[in-house]
Amino acid sequence: MKRANNRATLEKKAGDVASMFDVVAPAYDLTNTVLTGGLVHVWRKTVRDALRARPGLTVLDVAAGTGTSSASYAAAGAAVTAFDFSEGMISEGKKRHPELTFVQGDAMHMPFADESFDSVTISYGLRNIQDPDQALREMLRVVKPGGELVVCEFSTPVHPAFHKLYTFFLGTALPALAGVVSSDPTAYGYLTESILSWPDQQELGHMILDAGWRNVEYKNLTGGIVAIHRASKPLPTAGR
Repeated sequence: MKRANNRATLEKKAGDVASMFDVVAPAYDLTNTVLTGGLVHVWRKTVRDALRARPGLTVLDVAAGTGTSSASYAAAGAAVTAFDFSEGMISEGKKRHPELTFVQGDAMHMPFADESFDSVTISYGLRNIQDPDQALREMLRVVKPGGELVVCEFSTPVHPAFHKLYTFFLGTALPALAGVVSSDPTAYGYLTESILSWPDQQELGHMILDAGWRNVEYKNLTGGIVAIHRASKPLPTAGR
């Protein structure tokens, strides 16, 4: 049995992070809804639109968790593979979304052949990976030339006053709310730390470029609490 109070640190060791998500999996989606005041549902729709989920599109959803986002892409007609390293999350996902294909593994070393998918997406998971640069390169590897990447991640509010208020919320209200709805409130201390230490919108854009993606652009949601980055895989150079 997984123990409670299983808290990861900013070292982001894969085993620690996976164990933490195993523990919070049963109440994870409810906790997300409460902690974001329902905004997570608005953000999810925006990601689906950015991904342009549609019939015939093959999508790899990295850090898919219980498959909530994956299910929305599948509902739009896409063929989705939900990929996550938490056994607990995948177990919950299979119960809630038996129509989806779940695969367990490490985003830094994905068990997929080169150029297997049309698009790849990751929501609120990139900052939990020990080496996000390696994960971005792996995502590039498994996507077909011309294919797209969509990253949705917590980011930096653009207005200074709002940024200050948001930081206060992360340190006070969020832990209190997590104590009411989460199966392991201490895990959400890591959430605050990981958000505050994560690169801002422009820095993440440079990380994506450095991993080999091109045409990087981003859009702020809710004043920059969350940002969606889009990019594409370069087409092969003529003559090569």
